[in-house]
Amino acid sequence: MLQLIPGQRIHFIGIAGAGLSAIARVLLDQGFMITGSDLNQSDLTVELENDGAVIHRGHNASHVGDAELVVASSAIPSDHIEIMTAEAQGIPVYKRKDIMEAVMFGHYNIAIAGTHGKTTTTSMVIHILQQADKSPSFIVGGKMGNTGKNAGIGNGNAFVIEADEYDNMFHGLRPNLEVITNIEHDHPDFFKTPHQLITSYSRFVGLLPANGLLVGCVDDSITSIFIRNRLIVHLPVTSYGIKNTQADWRAINIRHEDGKTIYTVMREGKQVGDVTLSVPGNHNILNSLAALIVADHQGVDFDVASKALTSFRNTGRRFDIRGEKDRVMLVDDYAHHPTEIKATIQAAQERYPDHHIWAVWQPHTYSRVKQFMSGFLTAFDKANHVLVTPVYAARERPLEGISSLNIVAEMTHPSAHYAPSLDDAIEMLREQVRPPAIVLILSAGDAPRIAEEYLSVAEQA
Repeated sequence: MLQLIPGQRIHFIGIAGAGLSAIARVLLDQGFMITGSDLNQSDLTVELENDGAVIHRGHNASHVGDAELVVASSAIPSDHIEIMTAEAQGIPVYKRKDIMEAVMFGHYNIAIAGTHGKTTTTSMVIHILQQADKSPSFIVGGKMGNTGKNAGIGNGNAFVIEADEYDNMFHGLRPNLEVITNIEHDHPDFFKTPHQLITSYSRFVGLLPANGLLVGCVDDSITSIFIRNRLIVHLPVTSYGIKNTQADWRAINIRHEDGKTIYTVMREGKQVGDVTLSVPGNHNILNSLAALIVADHQGVDFDVASKALTSFRNTGRRFDIRGEKDRVMLVDDYAHHPTEIKATIQAAQERYPDHHIWAVWQPHTYSRVKQFMSGFLTAFDKANHVLVTPVYAARERPLEGISSLNIVAEMTHPSAHYAPSLDDAIEMLREQVRPPAIVLILSAGDAPRIAEEYLSVAEQA
């Protein structure tokens, strides 16, 4: 295993990303000397700089300096100038998965995976453990709503991490407890087929030791197979769900009161108590059930855990209410997969039944749009209006025949429109949205600025 010794100088290529910035934060807090480079700047890199990291804008061979090891983002190509410089100098270059065992060494490791919901579930677990004075170390793929942090070192034994499947990052973990929220094909630029994704998850589950606990949602058909397979060989599992009556932990009597979601928890057929959430949607009920199970396994009393969930604020860009003006609410959400989009729209309907729903969608990557086109065409059916902006390419080049204009042309939605730019989207919203309305900005790219500028213009009006 790679050994990391506080005081070492570590250079991160692509440090502004959620994954690397979180690792850099943990290591910086442990006494490592951190440098990094990125084309972009973020609040997270500014915070790292304020605490002593050296962050370079752009990429240059000189940025590697006298680093003792280099960590590169999955998006960085092998012929990148800083990677080639490091290799020429004999400096080892790693990806995230190569160093995570060393970063988390000595802790009880809790890894939370799933195609959808892993960021929120991870944040819920961390919040509960913090409120219960368990002081966990943690890495999560977004800024937590209660603390504004995406990583930190605690005094407790637990290390909670969002286990990212992309680039098989989670294969580098050594978990003692795993949560799987659901498994659905995504990241088609990396997992070319659903089988490749399921195989990757199978290897992830295989990382658990014989006494390691798998927590899984049995409302999800694929996850339930992993649960069943471990039960057959008498390995520890705990299941949860809403629809599946055989789940060990189950939510029943779901209701909505005063903008809150309330449900009753059943554990092995016995009523435990009620939970109140300020985050909407059945998907968040499932996320919170998983968090309650993890907290229980960590010795947190149910009443303490449920009280903590009452004060839970979601991670940034997860049904993130950015503001409201003249009864028009702007909500930023990271949803970029058909299943996530459907769940977010449904949550908005449940929470704001009297509002017209405007779904503003910025498609994310050409490969994802191509792979899940049929799902995207129907994902917006329950929205009143749909506005589609240009594809956010991220790390990809355009694919022939894949464009937002073509997507809108194929939609059967009675009120689907194409906005040639984000500025056009803002102008169309200003002209056409009528209160009461909720504008859902569904994006894993840069579309959240729509909310900022819409609200700014509204303030000036």
